[in-house]
Amino acid sequence: MTRIITGLCTATALTAALAAFVAPASAQTTLRIGTVLAPSDPMGQGLEKFAADVKAATNGAVEVDVFHNSQLGDTTEMLDQARAGANVGTVTDVARLSSFVPSLAIMSAPFLFDTYEQADTFAGSEVYLSWGAELKEKAGLVMLASNWYQGARQALTQKPVDTPADLAGVRMRTIGAPVWIETIRAMGAEPTPIAWGEVYSALQLGTIDAAEAQPTAIWGAKLYEVIKDVNLTNHIQLVTALVVGADAWDEISPENQKIVRELAVEDGRYASGLTIAQSKEALEKIAAAGVTVREVDPAPFRAAVKSVYATLDLEKEAAEVDKVLGR
Repeated sequence: MTRIITGLCTATALTAALAAFVAPASAQTTLRIGTVLAPSDPMGQGLEKFAADVKAATNGAVEVDVFHNSQLGDTTEMLDQARAGANVGTVTDVARLSSFVPSLAIMSAPFLFDTYEQADTFAGSEVYLSWGAELKEKAGLVMLASNWYQGARQALTQKPVDTPADLAGVRMRTIGAPVWIETIRAMGAEPTPIAWGEVYSALQLGTIDAAEAQPTAIWGAKLYEVIKDVNLTNHIQLVTALVVGADAWDEISPENQKIVRELAVEDGRYASGLTIAQSKEALEKIAAAGVTVREVDPAPFRAAVKSVYATLDLEKEAAEVDKVLGR
């Protein structure tokens, strides 16, 4: 009997020792973050830097795996997966989150920001961060940063566009959120939400007549092969947010959560700098590929979209932006 007890004690001690040995591995958390964009896109490059920075700063306690080119699905699908409890995150236009927190739609409102610096300032403001904090309870999502700038959106068409009247009857792909839909409608086109990964084939087959996108995404998705004109309307400054599922986030220690959040903001600025630097080059390459890149007077479009703020009840939020920016 003594030998049996001793054996059990030895086995218990061995089990405890093994548990202690493997404990650090069980403390590790991996965040799976997807994007619909190409690895060469500034957002893709920013996410790869974010992954390296997070691993180094947390000593491997938190790792980030990046999936490009819609490997985890379209943006809406990734958000749905995260909300369902999957370990998935993404970089998303904030308007997609406004169904949970309506005030967030203001970040994608037309002709709101003149520069990235303005958007970055507002994204770090107390009022905006308070809206973002509501996402965890209302949607099961955690917003790490909302200053990942993808560039100014332009109208991609098969004919020159100078005024909203030129877009009458044109089926234009846009993001499937109210502020985007109402903006494109106010600009004169028929808003047609479809997944980003389907835009090339839809333009090629004539399922849609036009689209709207930022220069780096136009180049990355090779849309210059299936359009004739890029009309520089600059109607929305696409400022996006890096979000992750709340369940995966809660596995991370408070100390490392702070590190990850700070790096999300820092690397958002890095990616945004790449966007700004590469946008001009992308337009030059698009023009060299045979597409006409046209300067457009924004005044008629600015006038046309003013109604969007009242339609979506965003006038109070617009006033908050003006207050934060001191204008």
